[in-house]
Amino acid sequence: MRPGFGTAQPAQTARPGAPGGPGQRPGQPALPGAGAAFSVAARRASSLNETFDQLSRDIRLLQIEFEKFFNGALPVPPDEMRNRIQLQIRQLRNLKQVSTLDAFRLGDIEARFNSYNELFNRRIRDREEGRRAGAVHPPAPAAQRFDPRQGINFGGRFEPEAVEALYNGLASRPGDGPRFDLDSFEKYLARQVAALREKTGCDQVQFRLAEEDGKLKLKARPVPRAGS
Repeated sequence: MRPGFGTAQPAQTARPGAPGGPGQRPGQPALPGAGAAFSVAARRASSLNETFDQLSRDIRLLQIEFEKFFNGALPVPPDEMRNRIQLQIRQLRNLKQVSTLDAFRLGDIEARFNSYNELFNRRIRDREEGRRAGAVHPPAPAAQRFDPRQGINFGGRFEPEAVEALYNGLASRPGDGPRFDLDSFEKYLARQVAALREKTGCDQVQFRLAEEDGKLKLKARPVPRAGS
């Protein structure tokens, strides 16, 4: 090696995105990574889930309030609550970049609300038409097919009128009404019937409404098989 000349060293290449490296000017902040984007998306998904959960609870409460109105516990139908829920569903429908799962859940909530809404409107029309007809020809009081105070029997199949009679009986008392919708109430009854039939071997289970400590309670008892 000749004097005055050293061994050449390879040039060091800066990493992309590192301070002073290619792709970043001096003083320029680093771009947010995938973790930050994921965090934003996760927070948005969590917020939507909470909104959907609250909306489902509001629809269940709306059904209870309408049952109270039809049973005379409320003087006017809960139209303000119904309009508010309808507006919120419309606003959620207008959201952009909604995931497939969120869109599916919103569609399920909207279909349930529309189904209840049609039922409410039909019952209100029937009630109004009954009043108009009654002004000219007062109808004779119809015999009550299912009386929740006397007891209603359930076996292998559930008659919708029987389930509704129990549900309306519970909903007729402010503060004592069920905290879930009619479909959930029917599933609850089905579970109780299946459990009692398996435990006791009975053919049917009777449910009735009874007063206890100033509150309305739902009682269940097995009905023995015929001839046993």
